Amino acid sequence: MIKVASYNMHKSVGLDRRCDPERTLHVLKEIDADVVALQEADRRFGKRMSVIAPHLLDEHTDWKPVPVTMRPLSMGWHGNVLLVRKRAEIIDCEPIHLPALEPRGAVLADVRIGRAVLRIVGMHLDLSGLWRRRQAKAILSHLTGRGGAVPTVMMGDLNEWTRNSGCLRDFSRNFDFAECGRSFHARRPVGKLDRIMVSHGITVAKAGVHSSAAARTASDHLPIWADISL
Repeated sequence: MIKVASYNMHKSVGLDRRCDPERTLHVLKEIDADVVALQEADRRFGKRMSVIAPHLLDEHTDWKPVPVTMRPLSMGWHGNVLLVRKRAEIIDCEPIHLPALEPRGAVLADVRIGRAVLRIVGMHLDLSGLWRRRQAKAILSHLTGRGGAVPTVMMGDLNEWTRNSGCLRDFSRNFDFAECGRSFHARRPVGKLDRIMVSHGITVAKAGVHSSAAARTASDHLPIWADISL
């Protein structure tokens, strides 16, 4: 069993308007997932610095970032970061360039966890439905171009409100959705904007939204998680 999680951490700015990366890490430790996809993990302007200082991860957690950044002070690509256990083997990784009006991207990693090899894609899609569908097409085309029947988990903030339309319809042709629940807005969740999707051959044993007291104040999104088996 492998636990995966996705979290739009909102640059560690909570509903109390405080920027508190250590609180973000506290929430992640509560979930204790083997693989984590973060969104809005880098600052959006300037040098795009990582919100969570690398030494905090190294000294206080069991995770390491997948090295996909193209900027010296960033941890991810357009705010998308993948974290894996320090004992996991990162076989391959790369950023995925997406068509967009505003800075958007996705990240991919092939990871060996124990005896299992898993392909992970983290993403944060556009607010525009038209661009979301273009981005979904780009991600699916990229996966097809890589080839190989690698079990794949895709997760992130898809910004899609309706279950059976838009980019969700596009993804559902090849992926199944974990029934995590409503994750936005953290104060009163009404939307399933954050999603975990698995390729055929992966079983979702359990899934949910992490709604601890810390999670309800640390970001405007709640984290989602799923226990999967191959």
